[in-house]
Amino acid sequence: MSSIDQMSVKVTAIEQVAPMIKAFTLQPLEGQLTPFSAGAHVVVEMGEGEQRYRNAYSLMSNPNDNRQYQIAVRLQEASRGGSIYMHEQVAVGDELKISPPANLFAPAWKANKHVLFAGGVGITPFLSYVPVMQQREAEFELHYMYRSQQTGAYSAELTEQLGDACRCYDADQGSRCDIAAVMADQPLGTHFYICGPESLIEAVRATADELGIPAGAIHWEEFAGAKPGQPFKVELSRSGVELAVAADTSLLEALEAADIDIQHLCRAGVCGQCVCDVTEGEIEHRDSYLSDAEKQSGKQMMPCVSRAAGERLVLDI
Repeated sequence: MSSIDQMSVKVTAIEQVAPMIKAFTLQPLEGQLTPFSAGAHVVVEMGEGEQRYRNAYSLMSNPNDNRQYQIAVRLQEASRGGSIYMHEQVAVGDELKISPPANLFAPAWKANKHVLFAGGVGITPFLSYVPVMQQREAEFELHYMYRSQQTGAYSAELTEQLGDACRCYDADQGSRCDIAAVMADQPLGTHFYICGPESLIEAVRATADELGIPAGAIHWEEFAGAKPGQPFKVELSRSGVELAVAADTSLLEALEAADIDIQHLCRAGVCGQCVCDVTEGEIEHRDSYLSDAEKQSGKQMMPCVSRAAGERLVLDI
């Protein structure tokens, strides 16, 4: 995605759907919204003046209805600014810029069955899965884990809508999901999907490994913001430009602030779109895209999440 691809939308409704989660309804300022598929996300740009935030959010509306998009934003305790801005600054009638939908988390329709693990606000992409799976008469079950004092949005509606196909686990009430029992009890050809905190993703992946479930049957999505690190300088070899990357700023954000257009889709080190060639300097790799061999070569990095391991990097830009 580049800035010229963005579309302008108006916030037409805001709803507090859980103690820590607000849902936002977005409609186009002009024309029609781009159609999307189950599991898609958009990148929302927000902020004022030089302070801009760009966060990826799953589309949780019905893919069969393109009149509006809906996203949900969890207020993060360690927010870098985006979730606080959405919760405290954005009001009905405000305008935002968003990317066209991109999908890195589509259902594997060849699967015989789909098992969905949602943690907290990770329920959002599965809200777009449900109507399509019902329409296709696909076999699926949803396991929804949350703390009702923080998250738990849509748990009552989903339980009513899906019946036994939805199991809810409220940790504030002492209810826990036995992930191993759920995964061991599935027929061959089942695919598993996880959206939620890193701990949930790792737990499901580790369980799959122990049970001998093929890695290709495990799908996950996590929109974790770039974690802070040591400040460093980056030189762009083609232009000779040198930039300072602050401790709480990602390299991608520093490039964008300097009006250097870098393709991206996920901003989470997953999609591979923003990969940059590195000609000098040590890299602290934090992505899930590059192979171990590619990381060890030190020739490429994902600027959305990875940083310099030292004081300076030189990029072939």
